[in-house]
Amino acid sequence: MGSSVRGSMDVDLEGIIQCIKQGNEKGVQTQLQEFNKEFAQCFFFDAEERDRRKQRKLEEFKKNKVRNHTISDSDSDEYDQEDQNLIVRQNLAIVLLRFIRTEVKSHLLRVSLRTLRILSRDKKTLGPFITDSALLTVAKLAGLTTWDASDEASDPDTDFYDNIIASLTEAKVLQCQIDADEANMEVGDQNEEGCTFDEDAKSDISNANSGDLDSLSWLGSHRTSINEMHRGSIHQRVLERGRRDRRESKMEGEEEEVDAGEEAQRKEAMKVLCNVVYNSVWAQERFSALRLMSGLVERVSSSISCSPPSSVQFYELRLMFLITALRPELRTQLQQEGGVSILNAALESCLEVQWKDQYECVLSPEVPPISLEASQRIIEILKILFNITCSTHRQEPGENDAALYRHLVALLRLCLMRKCVLPDDTDELQGHTVNLLSALPLQCLDVLLMVPLETDSQQCHGVNMDCVHTLMQFMERRLESGDKIKEKLTPILNLLTESCRAHRETRRYIRKYVLPPLRDVSHRPEEGSTLKSRLIRLMTHLDTEVKHCAADLIFVLCKENVSRFVKYTGYGNAAGLLATRGLLGGQGSRTSSSDGQYSSDSDSDTEEYRQVKDRINPVTGRVETEQPDPMEGMTEEEKEEEAKRLITLFNKLAKDHFIHAVGIDSDGKMVPMSGLKEDFVTEERESGSENDRDTEEGEKN
Repeated sequence: MGSSVRGSMDVDLEGIIQCIKQGNEKGVQTQLQEFNKEFAQCFFFDAEERDRRKQRKLEEFKKNKVRNHTISDSDSDEYDQEDQNLIVRQNLAIVLLRFIRTEVKSHLLRVSLRTLRILSRDKKTLGPFITDSALLTVAKLAGLTTWDASDEASDPDTDFYDNIIASLTEAKVLQCQIDADEANMEVGDQNEEGCTFDEDAKSDISNANSGDLDSLSWLGSHRTSINEMHRGSIHQRVLERGRRDRRESKMEGEEEEVDAGEEAQRKEAMKVLCNVVYNSVWAQERFSALRLMSGLVERVSSSISCSPPSSVQFYELRLMFLITALRPELRTQLQQEGGVSILNAALESCLEVQWKDQYECVLSPEVPPISLEASQRIIEILKILFNITCSTHRQEPGENDAALYRHLVALLRLCLMRKCVLPDDTDELQGHTVNLLSALPLQCLDVLLMVPLETDSQQCHGVNMDCVHTLMQFMERRLESGDKIKEKLTPILNLLTESCRAHRETRRYIRKYVLPPLRDVSHRPEEGSTLKSRLIRLMTHLDTEVKHCAADLIFVLCKENVSRFVKYTGYGNAAGLLATRGLLGGQGSRTSSSDGQYSSDSDSDTEEYRQVKDRINPVTGRVETEQPDPMEGMTEEEKEEEAKRLITLFNKLAKDHFIHAVGIDSDGKMVPMSGLKEDFVTEERESGSENDRDTEEGEKN
């Protein structure tokens, strides 16, 4: 984060109120514009960050061997100042939310909404924003509802603003009393400890406690609620330089808007709603209860046909993503209201699709890269689609839904194959495309392979593998980056695994690159920089989900054949998956529960592999250096004595619970040896009973 902003927030709230009462819109606009310019790129963070800075300063003092250093009381002053600033922000929000309900000129309305947007970044000031009246007011300005809040004002404007001004004086008196009491307590404590205070020190404390309190204010009719919100938090938030949203900073220039009129107004209102919904659980619940989703769906649907696209569309999509990610019932509502069809149309519009066949889009190399603005809208659409389709992966879609999803997969193929202006955007777009593909019904993904072959196409047995090749390249980039492995790598591993299990050509094509025929087995399978080596290293990753995903992919590439799996990975790397699936006792058998589309078992060995096959250590998966026989030269009696000694040592380790003897039961699971013995005895008894019955029946006959 950047450097902190000045400690005080110089907002003349009384001056703004007086300008509003007098109808001086120019004065209101001037003061709000100064606030917006000062804090346009500022965010509010928890005081823990300040504590960390203080700790770093202390460590620097210690490192520089500064003696007799005492921590300054300025931090306490910062907390007091932040108390005042927090109250100012809360009351400024209340005043502006009331003000924008009146007939405000367009430019002043945008300036006011921009101020509210800055304030809505801080969770501590959200109290005024999350009332039904405030939410509906901002939603109306965003075009999501036609509700009119002007008739619901309980007091005339004059009384409303007078109450706030009157409360300012009361707050000043209250704060002065609190400061005086705290000063007296500090003096008393120091006198009890035998400390002496000179007159200069007393004067300093007096001056500090009688500082500028003009920024304090309380709303008369809402004084209790704000007081509770203010006192209910031990750690207040401090205003600091922050990093603007990546998409917003790329899509916008400076704060000066190039848009004019209603569109700029709706954009600012939509930004406020995004902040409030993101920061407040209560606002999320009220968004659902007030049925604002229907208005949002209507806005998104109507903006699809706009040419050029409206600048508000990105924020409409962002709000839809946030609310569907945070409220399950709204995901269901959006799906029931035809959300997939609407978002398909929006995606088609952003990609400027030309259809070649029912499920085939024209993909021309002459097409320019996807623009910056379009790529960001597409990413938001993909995230929303993931939210509303993530539960459909294992479902059997109906005929209409299957056609809809296949239409979507055809568009997603375009998202995978097209490039963006920036490489980072291309990678992000492909990442969200992979996430969505992994959420869709598996039988609908065959659209990815139905494209006719071109002269430069990747293919396997006459099937177009261009899309699969792109997915492989994407997986390799994610493996090389090594950043956020679980988040970024597991979706593509799962997608490729399921695709290989369902489509024979996909499995054959990927296996050619991941598991080529074995030739050099002088190194462990996990050693090296090949794609196979990197995936096998993941099979022993600390994260359980990561190692299972990597192991599943290689297991499917081996047609879920245990002996082949061990051959390519080594038993040590394979043991985790085999134990999980109860296959530790399987030798060359395929899992009976597999529903993969596999051909007959055939795995021809290379000549190099056949020559050293008998010398390969099955645990490590490589040819080990020949070791001398430790029992060479020992007599049979000496070998027997050594065996007894080893048994004694093992028994001692087991007795002291350092090791536990286990075996593999009939289900391929590891169980204690005692359990195996009980199972064996039970089987013997059952077998004996059956033999007795057979004997009795023979005698009778």
